[in-house]
Formats: sequence, C-alpha cells, structure tokens
Amino acid sequence: MSVIASKPLLALAVLAGAVSVSGCATKKYVREQIAPVSERVATLETQLQQTDGTAKQALAEAQAASGQAQQNGQRIDQLTGRVDSAEQRLTAAEQRPARRPRH
Repeated sequence: MSVIASKPLLALAVLAGAVSVSGCATKKYVREQIAPVSERVATLETQLQQTDGTAKQALAEAQAASGQAQQNGQRIDQLTGRVDSAEQRLTAAEQRPARRPRH
C-alpha cells in the first residue's frame, strides 16, 4: 500500500471511531432531560383548562345578562307606552273646562 492511499484510510478509521465513541443518548438520559419540561407543560395545561373553564362560565353569565337586559328593555318599552298614554289622558283632562256641580 502506498502512503497516499493510507491517509484516506486512516482518516476514515478516525472518523468511524469518533462516531462510534460519541454514540446516541440513552432513553434514561432523554427522560431526565425532558422530565422538567413535561412537568411545566402539565402545569400549563392545567392552568389553561382552568382559564378555559372560567372564560366559558363568564361567557355564559354574559349571555344570560344580555338576555335579561333585552327582557328589561322590552318591559321598559311596554311601560313607556302606558305612561305616555296616562300622560295624554291627564293632559286632556286638565285642558277640559271644569264641570260645575249640579244643584
């Protein structure tokens, strides 16, 4: 073998050795590294569910209040009509000449 051919072979052998020594991460190592992140994600998911529940409850209450406000508005409209009618009758009665009592 020549010196020129042995250099690429030597480089290939060094590269293969480096790859085999570095290896892959073990499952245990990966679990240890991911555990804190998983805990944070679980905590955030719980908080998100609570926030979602609160938001849904607030929406339901707001919709109920809106419906009640509409009913109150309709009732006020009805009462306004009755008050206007009563005012008209009162105004008309005030504008009529007073009746003299019969003796």
